[in-house]
Parts: sequence; structure tokens; C-alpha cells
Amino acid sequence: MSNTMATSTQAVRNQPVIELVELTKSYGDYKAVNHLNLTINKGEIFGLLGPNGAGKTTTILMMLGLTDPSFGQARICGFDPTREALKVKRRVGYLPDDIGFYEDRTPLDNLIYTARLNGISRDEAESRAVTLLEKTGIAEQMRKKVGAFSRGMRQRLGLADVLIKNPEVIILDEPTLGIDPEGVRELLQLISSLSRDQGLTVLLSSHHLHQVQQICDRVGLFVQGQLIACGDIRTLSHQLNDDGSINIEVGTNQWTEPLLSSISGLEGVLEIYRNQSTAESKDNEEYDLATIVCDRDLTSQIAETIIRSNADLVYLRRKDYGLDDIYHRYFERKGER
Repeated sequence: MSNTMATSTQAVRNQPVIELVELTKSYGDYKAVNHLNLTINKGEIFGLLGPNGAGKTTTILMMLGLTDPSFGQARICGFDPTREALKVKRRVGYLPDDIGFYEDRTPLDNLIYTARLNGISRDEAESRAVTLLEKTGIAEQMRKKVGAFSRGMRQRLGLADVLIKNPEVIILDEPTLGIDPEGVRELLQLISSLSRDQGLTVLLSSHHLHQVQQICDRVGLFVQGQLIACGDIRTLSHQLNDDGSINIEVGTNQWTEPLLSSISGLEGVLEIYRNQSTAESKDNEEYDLATIVCDRDLTSQIAETIIRSNADLVYLRRKDYGLDDIYHRYFERKGER
């Protein structure tokens, strides 16, 4: 790819498609969404992550023009959903957590019906429907009644349904709810590939941390109507280390005082925490874990020190926060405030 093309692609991806400014929804004294500021760029997969009741669905309804904000503004594809709801709906596909279909009709019939409602000709509607059923992996079931579909198949059909009008943005509210693990994996891969291949912007609302982590470019942590953190996993992880320290987990079955002293003597080692419990190696041998806190990455120096001491180095890993750690740490901070 030439520099000009790369710059052009980056510029497109940096175009804001969703802009929420001080977006607020109040019910009396209760704020379901509290001064939410968020920008999502073209082609991005963004995960809005939070527990049930955090305000995720209320936010989505304001974005679609289905409920008016008490304060603030949303702009979706350049339009205000409060005043230009139809223009937003033409450009946005929405998959709620429980989508309804005509149960006694086939998936092909349902998709054609949705396409016709969106002003698409009969021939074009059928062509798009067949293509989307193939893309979502349910083409073999296109003549069956939807009433016989599993939850996973219904979600695949739901994804085809929101794509039938060629939207610029798709909003998915708890899309993996009630699906078995293999179905979840396949659905997430499908969402990711569709976003990548078609340049779709995706907003995915969920309370399942590990699922969001698999496909999202960035995540927003949403608690009690407030966005308490926003960024990619690495950025959020680094933000939790206020002192800039690095944690390295080390496992050996020969922790001795001389070994601990040797590691403590390395320049940059701040503290060593011995774990109370033991772990088990692939050879079913138990070993003891320790977390070594450093002011920089000393992974190789620590490994060299252990090997020179003739101890068995069983496990070594620089510890980064996963999304589960990040979420709970930020949640604890929110509670402390």
C-alpha cells in the first residue's frame, strides 16, 4: 500500500460517525445516562461494556431517536436523531437483544419483507437476502420456518436483517445473549469479518467481558450511567499502573533466600510478593509463584538470574491486565469515589 493510500485509509477511519456530547437521560431525580461524551470513528468496532441497568440500552435508544435526551446531543452519521430520526434510521441497523420475526415465514421471506419496507425493489430485495443468508451461514435453512430456529440461528438472521438496507452503522444490543459458546465464537467472528470487509462501524453493547475483548478495537466501561473509562485494552491497562511499575510473574520449585536476595539485588526491582498457593506445570509438578514488581521490564534479567542459580525456571510472564481485571479495578475506583 502506498503512503498516499495508507494516509487516506487512516483519514477515513478517523472520521467520527457517532458523536455523543453531554448526553443525559433523567427520570425525575434518577439519571439513567449521566453526561456521556463519546466519539466512535468510521470502521471501528466499539464495545460498550457494563452491568445490566448501567444505561447502555437507554443510550442506544437516544442514538436511534426512540427516546429524547434530557440534555446534551447525539449525532449519528452527521444527523441529530432527535430532529432527524428517519435519516438516522436509514443509515443505522439495530439488533435488539430479542429481535422479532414472523415465525410462520421463512428467513428469506422475513428478509425480503424488511427490504421492501426500506424501499428496495422486489428483485433487489431477493438478491440481497440470498447473499446475506449465505454470508451469515444460514443459506441451507432459507426455506425453513423461523419458528424452528435456535437462538443462535435467530441472531444470525437478525444480523442479516440489519444489513439488508446496507447501513453505515450497526448497533448490537447484547447480541450473544443465550447462545452456546461455539455459537458465540462464530457470531463474533462473523461480526468482525463483516466490519472489516465492508467498512462497517459497529457499536456492541454487552456485559460479557471476554467476548467484547475478542473483537473490539476500543471499549467504554459504563457504570451507573457514566462512562468511567474509554480506550483500547493496552491503554486502559497502562492507566491502572499509576506508578508506571511492571509486574512479572515467576514460577520455580526452588525459591530460596539466596535466590530471592539475588533477584532483589537487581537494579530496578522494587518488591517481591510470594504467592500463598502453588500452581501445577504440564508435567504435573507443583511450583511456587512470585510476583516481582519492577520499575521497567526486567524479564530477561530475572530469567538469567534464576538459571544461573541452578533453580528450575518453570513459569515466566509479564503480567498485563485483562479486560476482567481492568473492569473490576475501575469499578472499585468508582465505588471509592
